[in-house]
Amino acid sequence: MKRLLLCTDLDRTLIPNGFQPESPSAKKRFARLAARPEICLAYVTGRHRELIADAIAEHGLPIPDFAIANVGSTIYRVDHPAGWHSWSDWDEHIATDWLDLSATELHSLLHDLPDLRLQEKEKQNRHKLSFYVPLEADIPALISQMDDRLRRASLHASLIWSIDEPAGTGLLDVLPESAGKLNAIRFLMGRENFSLRDTVFAGDSGNDLDVLLSDIPAVLVANADPEIKARLSRKKRAALYIATGGYLGMNGNYGAGILEGVAHFWPEADAWLHEL
Repeated sequence: MKRLLLCTDLDRTLIPNGFQPESPSAKKRFARLAARPEICLAYVTGRHRELIADAIAEHGLPIPDFAIANVGSTIYRVDHPAGWHSWSDWDEHIATDWLDLSATELHSLLHDLPDLRLQEKEKQNRHKLSFYVPLEADIPALISQMDDRLRRASLHASLIWSIDEPAGTGLLDVLPESAGKLNAIRFLMGRENFSLRDTVFAGDSGNDLDVLLSDIPAVLVANADPEIKARLSRKKRAALYIATGGYLGMNGNYGAGILEGVAHFWPEADAWLHEL
């Protein structure tokens, strides 16, 4: 049996917690697609494990087979009913970028920068250091200053900027350079033997850009951040599909956009969805 890896962000991608309306039938259609034995479902999100579990319970989401959490700094295999199992080999793979230092130790290099406000303790982990940043801050200058300090300490890091629209604040994550959503998806693809043809990713915002700009087939949901949508519209990439709505009478937002993109890349899934 052919297996297909469906990777999706949660907030404002699968979870309809943005300002735009959700198509009424999208949630049920997505759940039926995810339940097919051919589909391997992975949630790829900035949320930590507990918040992923909360989202599953609150929104009635399908239980995934894998969860790439904390913006790609942790990977879990989700077994039924045994529970969630962290991939320690992923932790070891990314640890060398920070010379085995923890996020707490990295914070000492950056704590005096005035625009950085440390996020809550539960949103940090050993390989993820996260800050809130005012939207009016000079983001390029701030990122440049942070990057310079980390490199002078011989640390290899990625700084990932995104915007929490409902909260009206910026989010800035510091990760090992070899971590992140894209590298974590590639790690999962390699370990589970999924090719590019067998993989699709769906996202909506800045912390999805590394995947959306890669060679992995990807869909940008119709409710995506306008700045991200404009930027990606100029790229004209064959591996990127931007949902517009109209597929199966749905509006292209959230789960409807995921399904529209999946149907674009996987003809077999299009046939399944027309049967639902």
